[in-house]
Amino acid sequence: MAEAHQAVAFQFTVTPEGIDLQLSHQALTEIYLSGLRSWKKKLIRLKNGVITGVYPASPSSWLFVVIAILATMYMRSDPSMGLIAKIQEHLPVRYQSLSAQCQTVVSAVLFSTLLWFSLIFTMRMCLKQLLSYHRWMFEQRGKMSNTTKVWVALVRIFSGRQPLLYSYQGSLPNQPVPAVKDTVKRYLESVRPLMTPDEFERMTSLATQFESSLGNRLQWYLKLKALWASNYVSDWWEEYIYLRGRSPIMVNSNYYGMDFLYVTPTPIQAARAGNTLHAFLMYRRKLNREELKPLSMYIISNQMGTVIPLCAAQCERMFNTTRTPGEETDTVQHWQDSDYVAVYHRGRYFRLRMYSSSRPLSPREIESQLQRILDDPSPPSPGEEKLGALTAGDRIPWAKARKEYFSLGVNKRSLDCIEKAAFFVTLDDDEQGMMGEDPAASLDRYAKSLLHGKCYDRWFDKSFSVVIYKNGKIGLNAEHSWADAPVVAHLWEYVLATDSFQLGYNEEGHCKGEVDASLPRPQRLSWDITPECQEQISQSLAVAQALADDVDFHVFSFRDFGKGMIKKCRISPDAYIQLALQLAYYRDRGMFCLTYEASMTRLFREGRTETVRSCSNESCAFIKALEGGEVCRRLLRQASEKHQNLYKHAMTGAGIDRHLFCLYVVSKYLGVDSPFLKEVLSEPWHLSTSQTPVQQVELFDMVNHPEYVSCGGGFGPVADDGYGVSYTIMGENMMNFHISCKHSCPQTSSHKYGGQIRQALRDMLQLLCPDQREPSRTDQSQTKKDL
Repeated sequence: MAEAHQAVAFQFTVTPEGIDLQLSHQALTEIYLSGLRSWKKKLIRLKNGVITGVYPASPSSWLFVVIAILATMYMRSDPSMGLIAKIQEHLPVRYQSLSAQCQTVVSAVLFSTLLWFSLIFTMRMCLKQLLSYHRWMFEQRGKMSNTTKVWVALVRIFSGRQPLLYSYQGSLPNQPVPAVKDTVKRYLESVRPLMTPDEFERMTSLATQFESSLGNRLQWYLKLKALWASNYVSDWWEEYIYLRGRSPIMVNSNYYGMDFLYVTPTPIQAARAGNTLHAFLMYRRKLNREELKPLSMYIISNQMGTVIPLCAAQCERMFNTTRTPGEETDTVQHWQDSDYVAVYHRGRYFRLRMYSSSRPLSPREIESQLQRILDDPSPPSPGEEKLGALTAGDRIPWAKARKEYFSLGVNKRSLDCIEKAAFFVTLDDDEQGMMGEDPAASLDRYAKSLLHGKCYDRWFDKSFSVVIYKNGKIGLNAEHSWADAPVVAHLWEYVLATDSFQLGYNEEGHCKGEVDASLPRPQRLSWDITPECQEQISQSLAVAQALADDVDFHVFSFRDFGKGMIKKCRISPDAYIQLALQLAYYRDRGMFCLTYEASMTRLFREGRTETVRSCSNESCAFIKALEGGEVCRRLLRQASEKHQNLYKHAMTGAGIDRHLFCLYVVSKYLGVDSPFLKEVLSEPWHLSTSQTPVQQVELFDMVNHPEYVSCGGGFGPVADDGYGVSYTIMGENMMNFHISCKHSCPQTSSHKYGGQIRQALRDMLQLLCPDQREPSRTDQSQTKKDL
């Protein structure tokens, strides 16, 4: 193909007269500029590495220490208490020829440098110890203790100024290993309302036996690992929970994010893609330069606020990353840089360069290049159209096919191109979003499309795939092993806000700016798919299609009230929603279930998530009383306080499930069996929930532009007979819910459960605020329809 030759710097042919060498000056220029860009990035990384390495001090503080020491010596005082003289005595031979005064200065500079490093180490250790204090989280709002107030002041003193994205990484504490007896006690408390007296007595016996015998032995190994590992959980969690899974990652692991709910900035597909892809490049530039603000929490003490940093390690693999299949375990591969994206459209794969002469393409130029792809009439080659189904099916067949059919020649080159791309882009021929005569049903279709698409038009192994629909709607599908949803949500918030409020569109709906007409066309990737490989693609597609067809999805926005009203009732919004989810499940299934809520542990270095076991004795007591017709405001508040306490324990490293999981891994390494751990790890989560927080509120003007609100994102069901629920609290008056389950389970229905959630939210508010107005007839009829 003609466009393929533009990537070749020279061509040669062998003739009777010798070798005829033809150089392409354009290609050589591109190679030079690409190398120049690479070196600039290396220098930036080096500079940022130095700044981060000396944080919380700054490189300029070294000069201050040197001048202070020299000035003190000039006043005939020895601040080193004789150490400078000792250093002078042991100077290398090459310094002996210097004058005595010069030797003294050199010795003073060396002493100052050692003192500077010692101060940095001391400040970092002090900050690390300060960040290990978490009692502030358990104090009542507005009633902060004097100890915590002093702690806040010390954190501000030792935190330094103008930190880069990764500046706090060396100061974050390691995640602590809880005591076995504490974990066992909390576990038994969490399962008490879910078991009969006989079942609970049996489980108590197993737990007691484990605690008094094998548990202490396993704990010793786990503490040994915690001494040298950055985080005693995260590497095993990534490997055994994600990478060793052999079932499809589509639906089972990957998750998605949605576009604005009510607004589509432009109906032109290529234009929306142009702004969106350029916004991703802007974010990556900030990420590479560490110009993003460090991820953090903010607390206030006596009108004096301080930032509590969160681990940013997951951001490192956001771009240029893919999950590579293996027969026993997958691996996550990350490349330092990539100047192109892989694009899929109508069964064809393209390589689209995002830079020209070392500068990023403008949104208008990206739009022009994507329009070339949209206008390309060429058909897919045999087997190419549904090639992506390999990433959607079981992992072992994909690993074998990759080794057999994609390890050499043109297939390897094209596969490398996709896997090393900055990210994956799908130009979808469908129209999605809230539209038509039945907007609720269209929103459900939109969610399913983002979750699995046609099962072959996404590359599910990439860190994330951007989907651009024909009507200008967009979405995101993310692979889960490399990072958790809040990290991807941070990226997605930036992209949505930058697209609409910073880049914008002209009056015709096209991207702003001019186009460089000399840009080379996007490069079409070539494939040689054998009939045997095509058969494997068909088998993987059949597995993926069956999984996708079984997913029952329902998405809705709840606008009767939001966190503003809930806070007025002095209840935590997250606890309120969790209680509503459990009440809805009890009404739907007539029983309680083991409930999973994801909590982050990024207060610790390389922390990821912990489980909040939301179903507690207190929540069950409240629900039983409410269903029995009692006025149980006190029980509701007790259940809310219990949930908040569980969440805080999970955030501060005192959770249950990650500790038991790691103990189980140690037992497998040692080759010993634990009936207690085996039973705990096999318990099904019938209700799996997660809140996607809005982290960059400043990017969105909810007052003047309330229509620019995202619907959040969701994930597939975790259990075959359970529900997956993702929710987002938007502003003060809106909550979005994404509910998934499986059609194959007759006991579950996403629409029915959604109706129960709506009713539970209203009933609980009516209990707290009896004077609250009744919901509108439209809301009531929708709930009755779902039920």
